[in-house]
Amino acid sequence: MESMEGVNSLESLRAVENWPVPTAAAAVVRADGSLAGSHGPVDHRFPLASVTKPLAAYAVLVAYEEGAVELDEPAGPEGSTVRHLLAHTSGLAFDEHRATAPPGQRRLYSNAGFEVLGDHLAKATGIPFADYLREAVFEPLGMNSSSLEGSPAKDGVSTVSDLVRFAAELQAPRLLDVRTVAEATAVVHPGLKGVLPGYGHQSPNDWGLGLEIRDGKSPHWTGLSSSPRTFGHFGQSGTFLWVDPDVRAACVALTDRAFGPWAVEAWTPFTDAVLAELRSA
Repeated sequence: MESMEGVNSLESLRAVENWPVPTAAAAVVRADGSLAGSHGPVDHRFPLASVTKPLAAYAVLVAYEEGAVELDEPAGPEGSTVRHLLAHTSGLAFDEHRATAPPGQRRLYSNAGFEVLGDHLAKATGIPFADYLREAVFEPLGMNSSSLEGSPAKDGVSTVSDLVRFAAELQAPRLLDVRTVAEATAVVHPGLKGVLPGYGHQSPNDWGLGLEIRDGKSPHWTGLSSSPRTFGHFGQSGTFLWVDPDVRAACVALTDRAFGPWAVEAWTPFTDAVLAELRSA
């Protein structure tokens, strides 16, 4: 991938300067791996919060392709599988390792589920999850400023420069078979209702494997003009990564202010401006 230094920014990316945050950086990468633009300190390391989850999920999918785990093998509460944990349908509570619903019946967004996944993979491979993530995802993609410093659900640290590499991988996979990524970005257990953190009840609340799928959700953290096929994740540390296959591009934005009303107000018009500029290019 080309260096991010000296890349002419899309004008729309400059809006991060006006966000009420101490530090912000953003970039857009096209499906062919070329940079459409960047703005801000792209090599600054930010806590990712739940943007950690797609990275953790990718490591699990690498383990699946390597034969270390199967998507439908038991993991988590009774009746739950690796697939259930990845799709937030295991029934585990948000931050507690207790089941509050039978597997496959409700979309219960769960940090605990990703922690169970990390433990499950560590036992299956004999490698601590943080090391497996580094060896399976970070090192092959050249994400040299990225690390997992605790929970696979929320304790990743990375830079815009590194996450652009991951966003390029999501669009043109090299570490995984394209069919595996297609499965990860298709709805798992369609039709389930649930709460999208920060945005309330959604019906349906569609997810793939470790990636949220936009579909027709409203309200939502992406743009009003984002395609239904858009997928990605946002984090409570004021971070997001989305991929919109219809415009063949992805956007990463990282900040160091906790998610709140400022993000709800800023992110949707920002994404719409980015999409408008990409479509007019």
